[in-house]
Amino acid sequence: MLRRVIVTVLFCSALAGGAAFAQVPPAGARAAGPAREPVTVPPLFFHEEWKRPADARGQVPVVPENLTNANLELKVYGPDAKNLTISGAAGSATGPINLWSGLSTGPLAVTLRDKDNLVDLTGLAKIRWVTRASGFHVVRPVVKLADGTMLVGDHVDANTITFDETEFSLLGVRWIKLDPGRVVTTGSYGPFGEANVWVEKPDLSRVDEVGFADLMPGTGHGAGGWINVGKIEVYGKKVSRAAAQTSAR
Repeated sequence: MLRRVIVTVLFCSALAGGAAFAQVPPAGARAAGPAREPVTVPPLFFHEEWKRPADARGQVPVVPENLTNANLELKVYGPDAKNLTISGAAGSATGPINLWSGLSTGPLAVTLRDKDNLVDLTGLAKIRWVTRASGFHVVRPVVKLADGTMLVGDHVDANTITFDETEFSLLGVRWIKLDPGRVVTTGSYGPFGEANVWVEKPDLSRVDEVGFADLMPGTGHGAGGWINVGKIEVYGKKVSRAAAQTSAR
């Protein structure tokens, strides 16, 4: 009788242990949970590659008519932005049509604004552009938020050999406020006197304008110091301006 009780107890213990073991997921396996939506790069928001009059020679002043995308508006910032020029030739690998900062004697910024939509640049939003630079000049991204705040990013492209097509995600870019009148960075000292001017976690879900800046003055013709920016593409989610205004009320 005692032996039968012991066997029964051992048998029940084995069943319980097997059931418990069956409930433990294999090593490295994740517990089941709600399915996550796949993370994807947002669609193309706008594309601009510039144009110039067929009879133009050399560098000519930049005007709104240089835009190829009829739904975009051109904005320029800086006291000497009037000397921004358009250069290059269509189909040229060594000098495609581009905006050139060489004749400007001060820093400048150029942005593009969609007439009907803001853009959400959160997540995996990115910029792709064709750039070249001379000297210590670099091309930096610029955004103007829906509330009017202008920011310049720490990402730079500065290829001095030839025109280069690059792209970068905005997810890891750090931003500093930009004075749109003078096109200079602004900020304030931190609690310990550190020159901390970074804007922490700016809201890029409602962006009004997107473009680039050259924060150094140009030096005129020759390889002294300037930037060229050719084709530019922005990938982000459209946000209707009308819907954004309604939700803000």
